[in-house]
Amino acid sequence: MTPSARISAAIEILADINERRRPAADALKDWGLGHRFAGSKDRAALASHVYDALRVRSSAAWIMGEDTPRAIVLGSLRQLRGMDADAIAALCTGDTHAPAPLTDHEKTRLTDATLDDAPDHVRGDYPDWLAEHFAAAFGEHAVAEGRALAGRAPIDLRVNRLKGEREKAAKMLAHLTPEETPLSPLGLRLNAGADGRGPSLLAEPAYVRGFVEVQDEGSQLAALIAGAKPGLQVLDFCAGGGGKTLAMAAEMANKGQVYAYDSEGRRLMPIYPRLERADVRNVQVRAPKGAKDVLADIEARCDIVLVDAPCTGTGTWRRNPDAKWRTRPGALEQRMKEQDEVLANSAKYVKTGGVLAYITCSLLRAEDEDRIDAFLASHADFLPLDAAHIARRANLPELAQYASPHGAGLRLSPRTSNTDGFYVALLLKQ
Repeated sequence: MTPSARISAAIEILADINERRRPAADALKDWGLGHRFAGSKDRAALASHVYDALRVRSSAAWIMGEDTPRAIVLGSLRQLRGMDADAIAALCTGDTHAPAPLTDHEKTRLTDATLDDAPDHVRGDYPDWLAEHFAAAFGEHAVAEGRALAGRAPIDLRVNRLKGEREKAAKMLAHLTPEETPLSPLGLRLNAGADGRGPSLLAEPAYVRGFVEVQDEGSQLAALIAGAKPGLQVLDFCAGGGGKTLAMAAEMANKGQVYAYDSEGRRLMPIYPRLERADVRNVQVRAPKGAKDVLADIEARCDIVLVDAPCTGTGTWRRNPDAKWRTRPGALEQRMKEQDEVLANSAKYVKTGGVLAYITCSLLRAEDEDRIDAFLASHADFLPLDAAHIARRANLPELAQYASPHGAGLRLSPRTSNTDGFYVALLLKQ
């Protein structure tokens, strides 16, 4: 495919996403099935164009003066790729498979339009219904946080200490020029190419043999903050695919016990091959079994109960840019109810002197500090740990700088820590 043909295809796919309100990944997959002539490089480049358009959908539409798939794709070429009107016009020739030539209006907008008079949610590329929430969470930094969330994410890997230390894994991946992550002592970072795509890991021995797992640095830090150590009893209450389960099991050196549970058993399915590949042997997977309480035997026995709560995922927009436009206010209200329920249900498994670790990949106060405040109001036997204590627990004192200004816990974000957005609070049971 020519570069112009890729732009045309990106416009077509974005129109499909808008009309059918479907995930971008599904639209891209269907397009690929219907256009088998497109090679892997073409599909990767096309996906990059589509995701870039979704990252800056709002600001691109403002620049172009209209909210059409064509306007958003063309505007994204200027906003994210720094292309000027002449460079974009060279792609829009009207020839076979190329977009129609730029109109005079489009040329003018690409040359002269700015975001100077745009509202904050447009300049920050987040939905207008979240403007109040972003202002409450970030104050004067709301636009900057939104723009950081609209950027491209690096590819972060967590080194599996059960297999070896970071230096060993780095040597195995030397041909990919990995960099050590600045905050996590377990992380290696692979920077994406100019098209936003990273290297495939499926053929890398370090990945296939379980020396590394794909995990954002923020997620690595959240697992370290929980404080899992050899010999402890740990419950991962919302384990899902097992990313934090594996991270904690490695920190425990296969000594002690991790119980991996999720209220929806299907979400646990990916954990089994991951445990085998990583050589993890101290994890019991506790899948739901009808009305049976599969966790009854560990009530009030756990040193750590980790709750990676269901949330809107605002902190992961760099990796899932289409999600921010598909999420609606009703989803936030539903997540808040689920968060209150999961906190209340998980608390009974924490023993006296143990810790309840609450984690979200959201940056909204409604899902973070507000939920902790609501929980503490009805659970006087839990005490929040301050930021310095949390940082010491992970043996990472520099994390104290990310103390939440809104209450208990730490806040990580692309703007402040160059990680995905995470909130982490630790509650000590007295």
